[in-house]
Order: sequence, then C-alpha cells, then structure tokens
Amino acid sequence: MRTPGFWHRPAGLVAWALWPLGRLYAALTARRVAQPPRFTADVPVICVGNLNAGGTGKTPMVIALLERLGARGIAAHVVSRGYGGSETGPLRVDQQVHDAAQVGDEPLLLASFAPVWVARDRAAGARAAQAAGAQAIILDDGFQNPGVARDLNIVVVDARRGFGNGLCIPAGPLREPVARGLARADLLVSIGKPADQEHFINCWGSKITLPHITGAIEPIETGMQWQGLRALAFAGIGHPEKFFATLSDIGAVLVETHALDDHQPLSTALLGRLSKAATQQDARLVTTEKDAMRLPPALRSEVLFLPVRLIIQDSALDPALDALFRSE
Repeated sequence: MRTPGFWHRPAGLVAWALWPLGRLYAALTARRVAQPPRFTADVPVICVGNLNAGGTGKTPMVIALLERLGARGIAAHVVSRGYGGSETGPLRVDQQVHDAAQVGDEPLLLASFAPVWVARDRAAGARAAQAAGAQAIILDDGFQNPGVARDLNIVVVDARRGFGNGLCIPAGPLREPVARGLARADLLVSIGKPADQEHFINCWGSKITLPHITGAIEPIETGMQWQGLRALAFAGIGHPEKFFATLSDIGAVLVETHALDDHQPLSTALLGRLSKAATQQDARLVTTEKDAMRLPPALRSEVLFLPVRLIIQDSALDPALDALFRSE
C-alpha cells in the first residue's frame, strides 16, 4: 500500500476528522506493548523497529547490525514476520528453496547475510533461532510487539519525512505517539542526507531525549558502470522517489520511473509492459535490491539492481553493542 499524502503534511481537515480514531489506535497499541513478554532468550535480543507505518530504512539497519556483529565474531540470526509471504513459520529461509511469495522480499534479501527465521509468532521464531545456535537475535520490526523480551531497542526514521503530521493511524503515519514510543527506545537512527537531517532536527529535535545516530543510504561499488546508462527504473518500496534520486546521483539517465506499491507483486504481465517500454527507449530495466527478490527467476537476468548500504555517521551504536556483548 502507499501511505496517504496528507500523513506527511501539516494536519488538516481530514487528519483532524480522523484524530479520534488515531487516539483509539494509540490506546490499543499502548495496551498491547504493556503486556509482559512471552519469551526471554538466553542470548542478547536487538529490535529494529519504527514508529511510522511504511518504509523507514529498517532493512539497511538490520544489515548494518549484522555486519557489525559479524566483525565481532557474533553469529546473529534474524527473526522476521515475513510480511508479504504466505508462510507462518517458524521457518528458516532458504534462498535456494523459497521465494518472496512464501517468505517475503525482506527476509529473502537478509538471508544473504545471516540465518533468517520467518515467524508470525515472534516468540516461536526467537525460540527456533536460539535452538539453532544464534548468539544474538535481531528482531526485524516488532517494536510494538511484546512477544519477545529485548535488550536493545532501535527506532529507525526517515529523516526527510520524520514522523509525518505527528498523528496516529489513520489520521497520520504513527503506530504510537512519538514521545511515548521514543521513551521505550534505546537508540534513534535517522536516515537521510545532511539537509534532511537538519530538517528532521528542526522539526523533531525537542522530542529526542535518547541517543541519536545519523546515517545515509549509499550505493556500493559493484563494477557496474551507471554513468550515462539509460534506465527505466521501477521500485515497490516505502519511498521509491529516493531510489530514483540515487540513480540520478550516480549518473544514470532516467527515461521513465514507475513507483509501485510497497511489496507489490511483480507479475509477468507488469514486467512485460515495463520491458517493452524500456526496449522502445533503448533503456535497461533497473530496480532495487529488495525488489529484485520478487522478480520471477526467468526474468532476473534482464533486470539490473542497485545495491545500497546504510553508512552510519557516528558512534552511539558501537558503545551500545559493547555494553550488550561485554561478557561475550
């Protein structure tokens, strides 16, 4: 789904008309997160979540954590709900066996970096990960899910969009009020360019009472020559326009862009239309690394994808990990 445009503008008539429903949503969230956890793991548990509905950069943050933990010699497993997939789990993702329709595109991508468990019941997923030898567990999303006790809560936010109009679903993008959510978190990570970070601080700095880390999504070098490449770009992520801007920044010539719904299935018919349009304009089809997980196997060789990573600019993360794993 695409988030409504009014969520990211100052609250107007529609938002305030929906405000009572937003208060009810917030109350239900508060009741849910107050429940005691059903499972406490014997290994450290890190939750990467958000306050907003929609994409904020959780997957790049999980990858950054896996890389840092791997450098410390810690074998971390990821537990994900498997949004968009049919499997309920707990099931360990196997890239050779499963596809995005079964386990979701994000777990399929993360399985390139670490063992990943899909489980609608996160407590069952964490149990399975621990039984399989995980030395740490990363909960991908689930900040508002009380199923598993956490040792470190990281909230991720898109610096450009911030917390939108500051109201809860359906009046705004929030799963819970900003102050209440940040009070339960240990670290806040805002992702965006310097100008976006400045805007975020100007709008929301007064609400930030916890350690705040900044970072940016940057393409990684693969040897692909993007400069001057004619590209028909498509993306079904939270904010497709950011992907299109990144392609332009590295020199690709965008002949067309197609913003799809987040996690939208990539049917053969849709890809056929895009491929025909690209051929007519002497362009290559280009998408994101996450969208590539949803491509039909027979068509993957026809589509280029741009891998990106989260580059963290500063340092409250490593001290937090030091404290968490000092006894390891």
